[in-house]
Amino acid sequence: MLHAVILAGGGGTRLWPLSRTHSPKQFLSLLGDHTLLQQTALRLAAVVPAERLWVVTGKEQEVLVKAQLSALPSLGEPPPKVLTEPVGRNTAAAIGLAALHLQRIDSRAVMAVCPADHWVTRPEAFTALVLKAAAVAEQDVLVTVGIVPDRAETGYGYIRRGEPFPPAPTAHQADEIYRVERFVEKPDRQTAEVYVASGRYYWNAGIFFWHASTILEELALYLPALYAALMQIAPRLDGDAEETLATVYPCLEPVSLDSGVLEKSTRVVVLPADIGWSDLGEWTAIHRQSPQDEHGNMLSPNVLDLGSKNSFVLGRDPQRTIATIGLENMMVVDVEDALLICSKDRVQEVRTIVHELRTRGAEVAHSPRTVQRPWGTYTVLQEGNRYKVKRVVVRPGASLSLQLHRHRSEHWVVVQGEAQVINGEQEALLQANQSTYIPAGTKHRLANSGTEPLEIIEVQTGPYLGEDDIVRFADLYGRGLS
Repeated sequence: MLHAVILAGGGGTRLWPLSRTHSPKQFLSLLGDHTLLQQTALRLAAVVPAERLWVVTGKEQEVLVKAQLSALPSLGEPPPKVLTEPVGRNTAAAIGLAALHLQRIDSRAVMAVCPADHWVTRPEAFTALVLKAAAVAEQDVLVTVGIVPDRAETGYGYIRRGEPFPPAPTAHQADEIYRVERFVEKPDRQTAEVYVASGRYYWNAGIFFWHASTILEELALYLPALYAALMQIAPRLDGDAEETLATVYPCLEPVSLDSGVLEKSTRVVVLPADIGWSDLGEWTAIHRQSPQDEHGNMLSPNVLDLGSKNSFVLGRDPQRTIATIGLENMMVVDVEDALLICSKDRVQEVRTIVHELRTRGAEVAHSPRTVQRPWGTYTVLQEGNRYKVKRVVVRPGASLSLQLHRHRSEHWVVVQGEAQVINGEQEALLQANQSTYIPAGTKHRLANSGTEPLEIIEVQTGPYLGEDDIVRFADLYGRGLS
C-alpha cells in the first residue's frame, strides 16, 4: 500500500530575509494562498488518504506543522501523522525513522518521499508520476525522480542515466525508466550546459519511492551505525519511543540519504518527469515562478518603478512605499526588520550573509518580527528597556495556553474581534476598545470564540521580557506544560 512521507525539517537560508531559522520557507506562503507544506500535503492527498500521509519534522516545528495541516479541512480525517525528531540529523535518519513506522504497520508499504518546500505547477502530471513511480518501486528498487531540465542550472544536483530498466524492457519502458549511472554535485555553468545538451542528465528533485523494507535493507548495508540505532528505536515505537529517541537520536551522524545510500546503491533507477518542478531554493527561483511585467520585472503593488528590467522587488508591508529606478537583474526583498539587495547572479551568497549574522548572534537571522504560532501570529511593534509592544492576532476558534509570567505584566487592548479572557479568577468577553490588565504571576488565557480574527495590542512591562518566561498549565496544541 502506498504511503506518502513529507520531509518538513530544514531551514532555507537562501530565502532570507523571508525565511528564517524559526520560520523556514516550508511554512511560508511564497506563491499562492497556502504555505509550501500545505500545498505539498494537498498534492499528495490527491493520491493517498490523509491517514496514509506522514510528516517528519523537528521538535520546534511540530506544533506549527500540526496547526498548518489542521487548517486544511479538505484533507479529511484522521489527520496526517506527524513524526518528531528530537534533533535534526539530515535525511537518512528522517527517512529511516519513517520507514520503521511504516514497516511496523504494513510489511509491504511503499513510501513516496517528498520535501515539504518544493513547487509543482502541473499537479495532474505529478499525480500520474506518483502512481507510476509507486508501481516501479514494487520491483524492490529505489526510484528517484529526475526532472527533465529546460535550462543549464548550477543550483541543482544532477542524475546521469544509464541503461534502460528493466534489462529487457519494452520500447515504451526503455524511453521512461533508467538505471542511475551516477549522481553529480552542482556543476559550474559550462558543465551544466554540456549536461543539458547531452539529454542524459536530469535534475535531482529529492523525490523518492521504495518499499520501507527495501530502504531499511540499504541503510543496513551502507549506513550500519545508523541502522543499528534505528533498531534500538524500533521495539519501542508502541511504548517509550520518545524517551528512546531522545537518547539515541542525538548520537546519530548527520548524513544525507543521497550521499549515504543512493550514491552507493546498485538498486537505484531514475524516472524522468516533467511536472513543472522547482525547489524554490533561492530568490531567482521565486522570480521565475512569479507573474512578470513586459520588462521581466516582478514588482509588489507598493513598488513605484521607473525603467527597471529583469528585477524582483518584493515589499511585504503594503503601507510602505518602495521606489526603484533603473534596476537591472536585481533582487530586492523588504520585510519588517530586514532589507536584502543583491545582484541576481549572486543570490547563492545569501546563505553567506545568514551565516555571518548567526556568527554575530543577530536575532534577525533566526526569527522574523511577525512570528507564527499554532493559534495565529504576533508581531513585535516596538521594544525598549523594560517594555515591549506586540500586535497579537488569534485565529477563529484558537486559543493561547493557560499560562502565567513570573517577570512581566501585560495589558491587553482589543482592536477588533471578540476576546474571551481568563484573568486570574475572572472570566470576561471583551469587545473592540475594551482592555484588561494582567499582573505578573497571574494565570491568564486569551481565546477567540468568534468567526473573525481577533486582534489585540499587548503591552508588556517588567525586568525580563523573554519568550521563555511562560509557565503553561493547559494547552490545546500539546506544548509542554510546567
